[in-house]
Amino acid sequence: MTAPLIWQKSSFSHEEGECVELATVDGAIQLRESDDPDVVVTTAPHPLRTLIRGIKAGEFDHLGA
Repeated sequence: MTAPLIWQKSSFSHEEGECVELATVDGAIQLRESDDPDVVVTTAPHPLRTLIRGIKAGEFDHLGA
């Protein structure tokens, strides 16, 4: 039997949902939206770190316009 995942959300998340949650499994990172928890994306730490740095640097701001 597999242990249940421990999902963590950002301290910046709202209590009403609308947040991204993360869990680790065998060195991989799993991401899901709290309002659609059945859809899970799996990635490795390095690509996720690169994505987060790009978001913080504003590299994707033009996509939200």
